[in-house]
Amino acid sequence: MTHALLPGATIGILGGGQLGRMTASAARRLGYRVHTLSPGTDTPTGQLADREITADYDDLNAVSDFARGVDVLTFEFENVPSATTDCAERYTPVRPAGRVLHVCQNRTREKRFLTANGFPVTPFREVNTRNRLGSAVRAIGLPAVLKTAGFGYDGKGQAVIRSDSEVDAAWASIGAGDAVLETLVDFQCEVSVIGARGVDGTFTHWGVVANEHRNHILDVSIPGAAVPAPARERAVDVTRGIMDSLDVVGVLCVEFFLRADGELMVNEMAPRPHNSGHFTFDASVTSQFEQQVRAICGLPLGSTELLRPAAMVNLLGDLWAAGEPNWSAALRDSYVKLHLYGKNEAKPGRKMGHIVAFGSDHMDARKRALEARAALTAA
Repeated sequence: MTHALLPGATIGILGGGQLGRMTASAARRLGYRVHTLSPGTDTPTGQLADREITADYDDLNAVSDFARGVDVLTFEFENVPSATTDCAERYTPVRPAGRVLHVCQNRTREKRFLTANGFPVTPFREVNTRNRLGSAVRAIGLPAVLKTAGFGYDGKGQAVIRSDSEVDAAWASIGAGDAVLETLVDFQCEVSVIGARGVDGTFTHWGVVANEHRNHILDVSIPGAAVPAPARERAVDVTRGIMDSLDVVGVLCVEFFLRADGELMVNEMAPRPHNSGHFTFDASVTSQFEQQVRAICGLPLGSTELLRPAAMVNLLGDLWAAGEPNWSAALRDSYVKLHLYGKNEAKPGRKMGHIVAFGSDHMDARKRALEARAALTAA
């Protein structure tokens, strides 16, 4: 029996971004101390932490010292080297475990896991040379999408191939390294399920979330996706099956394509709180961030009930192109909640914050959120 880590214990977070920041906020509210380690200084997470350690993830001496000083350790993004979590696990529990990170941070390993366990994935082939890419194209046909095996996010490290003449350029664009080639899915929409699993195997989720993307970056998320009941049930069942198979302790997001024929295909997994669940911070009894803290500390999981219809829109660095956005204009709608991440430099495509809006229903909330964002840069 695993004993709960009670308030007053110290949670370590590998990574300094906004997911760590919001997890730290939830942890502090529950009475935990927070330490963070990342290569940066004055990071979004570090601004809320009790202690911010600046070190590279492959500095295993620093990682060892960090792990010794916390009671449990988690991570807020996937690109933490496996050697880092392996090192940390010698000194403190890592949740989700390093083996979960190892599977999810590499598309090849992720696809192998999903296939071996019978979860639905699009047809794919593993690719590590130009010759193998050619064979893969012949095997699964075109159009297809070539994706780097590691270090890809928000559409980076991907290239769509629609004809044989585009193969060489696609191979060069992803760096001519380990990759997977997938059939390009004819999908109705993209949805996600964020699940949480406790140390005792208890499972909760926030339903099926509809996601809209712009330039391969998540733009809008709407809980209560308007998809057929069988697809909703299947998405939740697959998410729970994945989490049970990996023995996840903590939060994990599964992103799906809903095909035109009604079938669901797993796109990718993220073993951490996820951008599509940011609405839960304001709109749910228990947010994904509080649930992460509860799960990794061995506490009972909280209710995921939605308090009222809501929607979320991302705020990217592009909004700062003409100067500081007009925050007052966005907040004129009293049903709008603004979250900024404390990043010191706005760059195009960089996630700087988000807006959650409430409404009479989810589509009214979506409209309010989009109007609030538009007001940021209106003349």
